[in-house]
Amino acid sequence: MFELHNIPSGSITVPKMNDAPQGWKLLPKGIILTVTLAVLAGRIAQLPLFSIMGIMIISIMLGVVWKSVMDLPKDAAPGITFSSKFLLRAGIILMGIRLNLTQIADAGLKVVLVDVIVIVFTLAFMIFLGKRLSVDRTLAALVAVGSAICGAAAIVAVAPLIGAKKEQTALSVACIAILGTIGAIAYIFLYPYMLLDPYTYGVLAGATLHELAHVIAAGSPAGDVGSSTAILVKLGRVALLIPVSLILGYLYRSANADGDGIKRWNKFPVPWFIFGFLAMSLVNTTGVLPSFAVKLFTDLSVFLLSVAMAGLGLTISLGDFKKIGKNTVIVAVVGFIALAGLGQLLIFLLY
Repeated sequence: MFELHNIPSGSITVPKMNDAPQGWKLLPKGIILTVTLAVLAGRIAQLPLFSIMGIMIISIMLGVVWKSVMDLPKDAAPGITFSSKFLLRAGIILMGIRLNLTQIADAGLKVVLVDVIVIVFTLAFMIFLGKRLSVDRTLAALVAVGSAICGAAAIVAVAPLIGAKKEQTALSVACIAILGTIGAIAYIFLYPYMLLDPYTYGVLAGATLHELAHVIAAGSPAGDVGSSTAILVKLGRVALLIPVSLILGYLYRSANADGDGIKRWNKFPVPWFIFGFLAMSLVNTTGVLPSFAVKLFTDLSVFLLSVAMAGLGLTISLGDFKKIGKNTVIVAVVGFIALAGLGQLLIFLLY
């Protein structure tokens, strides 16, 4: 069975779930709080402008504000930990239902090539830049993977595989969320001046923006063609989350050494939720699920991830944002500018 870990100092210790049924009784208060924040975030996300940010980003922001303005309810920590850990994994698994691997393959070699080049370049460039600017290597990797693949969802999927701390995960999500929102607004404003047809603009938006919400918002000025193309290209990047997660997990975990200098080859965690993500993708690809079921699972995955984001937000305060450092912001901003430039170059060369 399992234990709930990473409970803040001073909170109640959670007993093992197989020791007594009381362990489960400690969960509802924290779960109710995170669910409430996620529901509120969903309402806010329906408002003009806030829809660009998306429910997941608003959820983590609400969690941060709550933690900074008022104390957490007594005994809420175990439920918050449950939301930010176990509901997070469930949301990642269900997120795989978004992907129809056949559609991505049918989009053509050019789209797949663009996605692969974008991800490899972004990861390599931003991690290298982070090293040059003395940014914590784990934090730099999280910002890089959030920029390269799919924002918050990619960050929270990769974080446990590279040994990231909760505050690093939350700060990375916040940084990428703010930058991605600014990027989406800029794309919408600049679209009439880009001299791109709807299809190639959709490729650019899908290949370079952070969150799926950013891509959907930025693609809307280009009509149905631009929007559908942007989403398809973006989902191609999401599909590459699996190999990227495994590679980064292997490199970062095996690069750490124990006190005697022996590399921890045997401590690489089994990323069962990543394989669950793949399994759900394969289910959708087979076409056995009716469209309403796919939509139901997709909506549920977004909500569970939003609940988890609220839980992450509740672990940090506004004062923690000072820890992110200007060099991390520089890595995120310069990385996005380079990514946008690469997207334009690839469109020029391939289209």
